[in-house]
Amino acid sequence: MTNQTPDQIDAIDDAESAPWGLRSGTKRMLRSWRTAGIAIPFLILFVVLSVTSQPFLHTTNLINILDQQAATLCIAAAGTLVLVAGGIDLSVGATYGLATVVAGEIAAHHSPILAIIAGVGVGLGVGLVNGLIVTIFKINSLITTLAMSFVIGGLALQVSGGNLLVLSANSGFFKFANAQFLTVPSAVWMTCLLIVVLGLLLARTTFGRYMVASGGNAEAARLAGVRVNRIRVITFTLSGGAAGLGGVIDISRLLSAQAASGGSALSFTVLAGIVVGGTSIAGGEGSVWRTVIGVLFIALIGNGFILLSIDPLYQQIVLGVILLLAVGLDAWARQRRR
Repeated sequence: MTNQTPDQIDAIDDAESAPWGLRSGTKRMLRSWRTAGIAIPFLILFVVLSVTSQPFLHTTNLINILDQQAATLCIAAAGTLVLVAGGIDLSVGATYGLATVVAGEIAAHHSPILAIIAGVGVGLGVGLVNGLIVTIFKINSLITTLAMSFVIGGLALQVSGGNLLVLSANSGFFKFANAQFLTVPSAVWMTCLLIVVLGLLLARTTFGRYMVASGGNAEAARLAGVRVNRIRVITFTLSGGAAGLGGVIDISRLLSAQAASGGSALSFTVLAGIVVGGTSIAGGEGSVWRTVIGVLFIALIGNGFILLSIDPLYQQIVLGVILLLAVGLDAWARQRRR
């Protein structure tokens, strides 16, 4: 990269915005509104569930929510970086599935440490391939990762033979995600650590500013000396690695896994959490901590439906409406920036 500073990149973005009448005050207002847009509904839902369901506030229930969402939070946190940098990764569900069966097969016959390394390594490899295809062959990231999800899903079925993989509870692999510290499972602690690292990477480092610049205006970023392709390859690699880690965490938690071609359900949940959290689908805007709130907001909806014995059919309807509203908000914000 050149000696161009992040402040100079911001100056370029501001200069491009000026002809359209966008002022820094308006930008700050939109960002503040976007931030409050997920925090307020989350707090409202939390209060409503606290009042309407007595078991909701029990420590066991809250820890269970975090434990169950550990893999999703890992994947969504890294996926935020991809969207901010101007890409999208729809292969995370399939990558997660491949990592679970690879780690499970190795854990059943070899060292748990080797299984963990293999699972995360598979994810990193898939992410690297995604990034190289997108940047070298200039194929749209949505198409690339969607196609890769079917390829990876097929590989997972080949590895597992389409069978349910079950591990022994006596295996040391079980402790990876289930060891207790202050009554909280290690899966939750690992997730929190990853979220903090990725959050700081995006919000507090020069590399994070380069991600925002790459997603906001790739051509302006290139003129400022940012190696946009390298930035995007790294974000895809991190996303794949997080999907691999999520797969390892879940098979360690549950001691069972079964490959599912495509992994579309998990990919949808991850993308929904990121978008509901306020990350722009068009790139250049996003926050890891808002993604965390978005994922937990969706998790609270599911938990509330269970505790209140509401037909799960309505949960899908509610999630669909929320996602439409989130995308609509993003489109409105981008229109205002013009």
